[in-house]
Parts: sequence; structure tokens; C-alpha cells
Amino acid sequence: MDDKEKGAAYWSANLRLISWSLVIWALVSFGFGIILRPMLSGISVGGADLGFWFAQQGSILVFLVLIFFYAWRMNRLDKEHGLEE
Repeated sequence: MDDKEKGAAYWSANLRLISWSLVIWALVSFGFGIILRPMLSGISVGGADLGFWFAQQGSILVFLVLIFFYAWRMNRLDKEHGLEE
């Protein structure tokens, strides 16, 4: 593999990771918090329905988890492609 192919493989993996992170974030924040809220209204979490919880707290917590997961996974991806610091 030459440098161009290695770079393309690295960026392909990076963009795939970003895409999946955005899909998860959108599903949790828009899907559970807004679109699916009526379906989740019967489930109670801490005195509020689950849809409201996702809109207020859940999407923030999932976003934080995604940030740490992205950093961890990018460090592994850098090592796999020989780009670690």
C-alpha cells in the first residue's frame, strides 16, 4: 500500500466513525426526544416521561459518551495507521 491508499483508508475510517456518531446523536436527540416522545410518554424516569428525559438529559449524556468514544477510537485508529503522537 502506498501513502495515498493509506491516507484514503484512514480518512474513510474516520468519516465512517463521524457518520455513525452523528446518526446515533440524531436518533437520540431528535428521534427519542421529539419524534418518538408520544410513544415514550408511558415510561417514567425520575418522575418525568422517557421522551422528556431524553430531550433534557439523555441527549446530553449520550453526546458526552460519544465524545469520549470518538477520542478513544481515533487514538486506536491513529495507532493502526501509524499516525500516533
